[in-house]
Amino acid sequence: MSRFAISERRRSPAAVISWQLAQTFWVGGLWLLHFVVLPALGKVGLAPLLVDDIASALRPLLVGFAAFCVVLQAMVLVQVTGLVRFVRDLRGQLLLTILLLAASFFVERVDGFESVYWPVFSYLAIACCGLMLVLQPLPGRED
Repeated sequence: MSRFAISERRRSPAAVISWQLAQTFWVGGLWLLHFVVLPALGKVGLAPLLVDDIASALRPLLVGFAAFCVVLQAMVLVQVTGLVRFVRDLRGQLLLTILLLAASFFVERVDGFESVYWPVFSYLAIACCGLMLVLQPLPGRED
């Protein structure tokens, strides 16, 4: 493959658009649920146990959706940068960290290891890693 073909592959608008769309949905969804929807439900007068039940139903859905979107973003980043640079790139490391946190979120639920704090910690850690990912340059637009 020539040098020109590699540079054209890196500047694929479809890859950049899919990266941004996936990132907007999962990062925005995580932050919106935790900092807008759940506090708003508490403010309108729903019982705290009902708000906790809603949170316990929606958090796994959003973490699963975030993991799906992160896999999509990882495929885009591998396509643009290659596998070796993916692992060395901060964006790739953040994506791998998010996948591990999402896996630990679900493993904790399956194993019966009852912890009140771990699901909330991993959820917020995923949200913070997503925020750090938003601050990184788009794939193929580092120049």
